[in-house]
Amino acid sequence: MQFISRVFVSMLVLAQLSFAQKATLTWHTDINEAVAYAQKSRLPMMLFFTGSDWCGWCHKLQAAVFNTPEFEKWAKENVVLVELDFPRAKEQTEALKQQNRSLQQQFGVRGYPTCWFVTPVKTSNGNIDLKPLGSKGYGPDSKIWITEAQTLLNAN
Repeated sequence: MQFISRVFVSMLVLAQLSFAQKATLTWHTDINEAVAYAQKSRLPMMLFFTGSDWCGWCHKLQAAVFNTPEFEKWAKENVVLVELDFPRAKEQTEALKQQNRSLQQQFGVRGYPTCWFVTPVKTSNGNIDLKPLGSKGYGPDSKIWITEAQTLLNAN
């Protein structure tokens, strides 16, 4: 009986560790926090414009690319992730809605999913501008998507 209990506890611990490893990417939702982290880490930012509770292509992109080990490894080493969500039913604060609308207008986003790669740049008056490096949309294959994204980053 003790052996079965130990096996069960061991399996439970392994399952929890496995789940914790899958949820290791940090997606910022506050652009100011993301900019501060990007400046500190000296990494460009990936702005993911999505409709989390209604956009089928956004869900497909997440399943095919963002939820893969290849993307997780690449993202941790190469970008600061920012999710800019435009849900239909999910509640958001007015400040978050305004932030996301402002960035949507700034980058001319008209469809979802859209990913903009940007670098925060300090201007002469001390403000921070987001310098566009390029954009990507849906892609059904993680390796191709990552290669194309890295090409955008390398070109800048």
